[in-house]
Amino acid sequence: MDLGLSGRTALVTGASSGLGLATARALAAEGVRVAIVSRSAQKLAAAVATIDGDPITATADLSDGSSIDAMLAEVTAALGRVDILVANAGGPPPGGFASTDLDTYSLALQLNLLSTIQMCRELVPGMQERCWGRVIAITSSTVREPSPVLIPSTTARAGLTGFLKTMATEVAPDGVTVNSIQPGPHATDRLAEIYDDLEAVAASVPVRRLGDPDDFGRVVAFLCSDSARSITGAALPVEGGSLRAIQ
Repeated sequence: MDLGLSGRTALVTGASSGLGLATARALAAEGVRVAIVSRSAQKLAAAVATIDGDPITATADLSDGSSIDAMLAEVTAALGRVDILVANAGGPPPGGFASTDLDTYSLALQLNLLSTIQMCRELVPGMQERCWGRVIAITSSTVREPSPVLIPSTTARAGLTGFLKTMATEVAPDGVTVNSIQPGPHATDRLAEIYDDLEAVAASVPVRRLGDPDDFGRVVAFLCSDSARSITGAALPVEGGSLRAIQ
């Protein structure tokens, strides 16, 4: 299936590993020129070797607004324009209500909410002028079904979901779609940081396995496609059936 993405450009943050890297690979396989972003130049150098085409790399700390500004200028200059923004960031430290201090919430809000808003404010107006654009944020299934050990992440990402839904209706007439994807347990380093027993986590998922990051990347690529142009304002769970509620 031709997704109609050849010749497009994409910025993918949090892309040196895990779901971000898998997304960059999936887009590149469809002919998209990608820019991948991470805090670690060393990890980016290893990651870029696994991506098709002519990818570029840029370092940035998404917890620092000035670092984001510098990265956006660098990436835009290198790509010429950004057609697709995939906003992804590592989560803040795990914690529940009693164990989480106020500073951790501030970090979570910057990392998982404000950084995406900042990138949207810079990049979306250009998408509107060109009458084509895609914004996809990788959030978490805990936005729908909160985890008692991830309250900072859930709080910030729930706010981001509201922002994206609101922005989607405003920019839709200009050919820009805005969606979020809510991953459940996937085989990533982040999951291993949170849970000691990954086999038990996999057993708790109805499909009885952890998600494959490459499968996830292909879901993102489809949402960027011409076939998905009527999908906007959606928050799509990709979690192997682990959410129990009807929503």
